[in-house]
Amino acid sequence: LLAETPAARYRPAPGDKMAEQSPLAPSEAKAEGLENPEVASGEQFTDYGVRPFVDAREDNLSTFSIDVDTGAYTIARRMLREGVLPPSSAVRVEEFVNYFRQNYQGPQEGAFRVHSEASASPFRPGRVVLRVGLQGKRLDHATRKPANLVFLIDTSGSMQSQDKIGLLKRSLSVLVENLSPRDHVSICTYAGSVRKVLGPTPASERGTILRALSRLRAGGSTAMASGIDLAYRLAAAQAGRGVTTRVIVCSDGDANVGPSSHEEILQLITSRKDAGITLGTVGFGMGNYKDTMMEQLANRGNGSYGYVDTIEEAQRMFGEDLVSNLETIARDVKLQVAFDPARVQRYRLLGYENRAIHDEDFRRDEVDAGEVGAGHSVTALYELELVPGSEGSLGEVRLRHKPGERLEAADERALEA
Repeated sequence: LLAETPAARYRPAPGDKMAEQSPLAPSEAKAEGLENPEVASGEQFTDYGVRPFVDAREDNLSTFSIDVDTGAYTIARRMLREGVLPPSSAVRVEEFVNYFRQNYQGPQEGAFRVHSEASASPFRPGRVVLRVGLQGKRLDHATRKPANLVFLIDTSGSMQSQDKIGLLKRSLSVLVENLSPRDHVSICTYAGSVRKVLGPTPASERGTILRALSRLRAGGSTAMASGIDLAYRLAAAQAGRGVTTRVIVCSDGDANVGPSSHEEILQLITSRKDAGITLGTVGFGMGNYKDTMMEQLANRGNGSYGYVDTIEEAQRMFGEDLVSNLETIARDVKLQVAFDPARVQRYRLLGYENRAIHDEDFRRDEVDAGEVGAGHSVTALYELELVPGSEGSLGEVRLRHKPGERLEAADERALEA
């Protein structure tokens, strides 16, 4: 992750001040082993580039939205197990880093505890690696709010394989076994048309839910937008104070009936998320997988994005992480690291290329950012070049967010890195 990488592919957000870029010629890239391999013709990823070094004297603020997605890691793992080198566009560094549990200590009060640690780089002599970690408040499983989960399941023809609809049904069966009796589950599907398969059902009625899952069959075209609309309507009917309401889309990301373009579907989600209902995504399958669609659906829906490649991953995601992280503790979470130019000469953030935020928007609460569930941890890594002979603090870590479902006030705090 810390190797020197070409900055030619980086496309910063408007107004994001970045260091001058030095692209490699195609022949040089090939010689460096950086040429992208071919991927399956139907698979689709977006190349967000690689962040270059930034001169701290020109711009000492690094501001971005946090991200708790992990889909890129499991997709890359699937490809490697198949003997295929993942294309660079399939690798989002922050999703690799955040896949692994860091065992940070939680806060005694408030939503987060901030951790920071720096050490000499084991890869580049003379450089320093800085780790900034956030640990969200953990909630007791027995005392968390009851959850209303609406599963929107893709049953189109593209899902007809065991690594898609087959693994999907097994994965949701794992979830049902781990929910609280106070939780409710609804299921709707989309193919050429949309259908409500199961109305709000207490998780205690596991047999009813499992039978509904067992009857799912794949076939037909893909009316994703209509399915999302139905799922939001089902969720809205259950939403209210004292409950956590969430839509979870399970799909390979394909859409070909009705509004099917990336932007059309994202606009639909934007118009609905203000009701306080989050939308997350879980990806399945290979061959025609649309990573960009699934990642951006979750991003726009204020939810998280994961990918299931094995039943073991389903156990981790649905049997451990999702159940414990259901309740949102913080909304629109932004992180800003203010480096001291007297100590830090140059820096670069590893990953978060599509999560950049204008420095001046850090304190603008209307600017959208990431959501964090109870118990979530978030890690960001920086590579630094320090000013020779300097001593003292590297700078400040600043965290800002809106209250989650339990916290009463927004939290803003600065800590010495």
